[in-house]
Amino acid sequence: MPTKSVRFFDTQFQRQVNAGEFELNPFERLALPYLKGEVLDLGCGLGNLALAAARAGCSVAALDGSPTGIARLRETAARLALPVAAHEADLGHWAGDRDYDSLVAIGLLMFFPGARAEALLADIVAHVRPGGVVALNVLIEGTTFLGMFEPGHYHLFAPGALKAALPGWDVLAESEDRFPAPGDTVKVFETVIARKPWAKPADAPDRHNHFNCQP
Repeated sequence: MPTKSVRFFDTQFQRQVNAGEFELNPFERLALPYLKGEVLDLGCGLGNLALAAARAGCSVAALDGSPTGIARLRETAARLALPVAAHEADLGHWAGDRDYDSLVAIGLLMFFPGARAEALLADIVAHVRPGGVVALNVLIEGTTFLGMFEPGHYHLFAPGALKAALPGWDVLAESEDRFPAPGDTVKVFETVIARKPWAKPADAPDRHNHFNCQP
């Protein structure tokens, strides 16, 4: 059975599809310029970022638990002949089986209990290729809007937890953002975009100073 969170977002996505609302959110806009090569978008939602990355030349695999989101992404990618493979998936049991040039988890990790959220974060970090990019975005402590969560089935990260999971990585962009939410509550997000170190001698030249979706 879908979790409360999946049902919450599937209902929201149905409304957005009917209204034609497909704009990138602020976190997706921040991440897009850094994506390159083969991209995995975990928790892709309606696929707005996956489609934008594919338009920029990336090859994208996209996973989400929402049937509405995946159906919209598949239809749009097919209509525009974009290199996107979209699959409905239970990300509570996902495990990486290959590496990617870019790995995205925007607005995903907080929807799992603490141990699973931390394990999924570690799995994501482990499946970025050397020189590749990770784009992470989570709700952190201080968030008081909890209506989209299944009780006992979420995790608010400590401030700074994302960077702590990326020792030695080059942080390319980061932000902490607060947004008002229903019922006089707030959402507090932390976003980190970082590049994995190259496995190369210290005196070797850096061949990839700029990251984009070109080969």
